[in-house]
Amino acid sequence: MVSFESDYIAGAHPEILRRLEETNMEHLPGYGSDRYCDSAKEKIRRAVGMEDADVEFLTGGTQTNAVIISALLPDYAGVVSAVTGHVNAHEAGAIEYTGHKVLPLLAKEGKISSADLKCYLSDFYADASHEHMVIPGMVYISYPTEYGTLYTKDELTEISGICREFEIPLFIDGARLGYGLMSHKCDITLPELAELCDVFYIGGTKVGALCGEAVVFTKGNKPLHFLTIVKKRGALLAKGRLLGVQFDTLFTDDLYFKISRHAIDMAEKLKDILKERGLQFHIDSPTNQQFVILENEQIKKLREKVAFEFWEKKDETHTVVRFATAWSTTEEDLKTLKEALSRI
Repeated sequence: MVSFESDYIAGAHPEILRRLEETNMEHLPGYGSDRYCDSAKEKIRRAVGMEDADVEFLTGGTQTNAVIISALLPDYAGVVSAVTGHVNAHEAGAIEYTGHKVLPLLAKEGKISSADLKCYLSDFYADASHEHMVIPGMVYISYPTEYGTLYTKDELTEISGICREFEIPLFIDGARLGYGLMSHKCDITLPELAELCDVFYIGGTKVGALCGEAVVFTKGNKPLHFLTIVKKRGALLAKGRLLGVQFDTLFTDDLYFKISRHAIDMAEKLKDILKERGLQFHIDSPTNQQFVILENEQIKKLREKVAFEFWEKKDETHTVVRFATAWSTTEEDLKTLKEALSRI
């Protein structure tokens, strides 16, 4: 049995495990005040190209999204997201649980357009009754999107400009950021992405770490008493060293980017295998998530040897499924998948 179900099916990169074991018996202060967290933050600032960026470590993606959105929004405001955005579709109402509404916007292949965003915001304020509605106080996008697609630099620049025009922050969910930046279709650098948004995070959970996300505030806009805010929302790890050691390792010798590029290389080979089998792609994704349409009977047979994820129903006899590569995907995994596909 081989799994392409997600990009966090394996534990952690061996170098991270080595460093965790090597530092295991050190006595260090808690809650992210240790030297490894300090070192990791400095390395991330250099990678981002912002010496004065505020970097904080949180436990996981859902917690990070909920904390950032609730910390930056006033209590009367909501967050604009693609209808397919993770905060709207797959986080069990975590944002609404904080008291903030997700305001869904139609998307194409996971992306919102700057034209639709501007139209939405303009129409909102043109409504004389807008004070009786949830105020759009932030824009949330994912890079890559939930469909593995990428915003171009021009698209991000336009969305960022609209956020500036309406004086609301742009928040980029980077749970799979490494896989986006290392895609052959990516036309933006990490420093450029950081400059265009107000806050983003570098995903660790899906890119080589056991757990953890690195939040980066780019405009001197980290909320006052942020540690207290994080703890109140249950996202503060007492043994913060675990996050510090992991991100310190990921941002040593470009490990984060190297293992992300490996996942993209494996995804390109995966695409070739799927094409050779004559399968129809649901969309053209340039990152580690690949979506194809299978007959329902094919799915039953393939599941005997391969784990993958249901995505959406196509029609009565066909289903869209997702195959995801990761930093941990091997050539042997691809070989097993190819053999399994040849039998359905």
